[in-house]
Amino acid sequence: MLKKCSLLEGNEVFKNSYFKEHANKLVDLAQNGQHPKALYIGCADSRVVPDLIIDASPGDLFVLRNVGNFVAPFSPDEDFHATASGIEYATSVLQVTEIIICGHTHCGAIQALYEDIDDPYLVHTKKWLSLGEKAKNLAIRALGEEGDKEILLRLTEQLSVISQIENLLTYPSVKEKVDAGEINIHGWIYEIDTGSIEYYDPEVSEFKVLTKASTA
Repeated sequence: MLKKCSLLEGNEVFKNSYFKEHANKLVDLAQNGQHPKALYIGCADSRVVPDLIIDASPGDLFVLRNVGNFVAPFSPDEDFHATASGIEYATSVLQVTEIIICGHTHCGAIQALYEDIDDPYLVHTKKWLSLGEKAKNLAIRALGEEGDKEILLRLTEQLSVISQIENLLTYPSVKEKVDAGEINIHGWIYEIDTGSIEYYDPEVSEFKVLTKASTA
């Protein structure tokens, strides 16, 4: 039997506070549709809340979240997957001009790359995690498997973001617009411990702390 979720009580708080205070904008979004500037592809981790960590408002971000903030390469003959559909919709219908792939520290999906998964109830998860294998192999090649585990995981998290950007560029709707200067792609790592964001600088092939100066 379905039970009433206690979280529904939070909707009353939302309606009587945030919604009431921002009713004009929220009603406008309902009547005139969404026009987000950015597509945000992030992890489903409950500790990483996209709108919260960048102080965004409803209508600012078109959000795709999955285990590990992975992007499956463009492959129309493969099984359907929501991430591909979301990418196509954001770039071809919503016409976003920015795409953010945001990984994070202490990522369970990245840690799982270094573990044996034999649980029969995780069959889809095991297959999905294969999208992180390239990052894992590159991290091991750079640091070896016998070094500091936390350093290895942090490097794998960073390399995975770069790998997912490469996968993102296999989508024709993305590649064409990037080449034409109509879309910018950003690779981020959210630091759960500090609340800070590091961004990938392709000119020097390293992640840097995001500041007002770096976004100016």
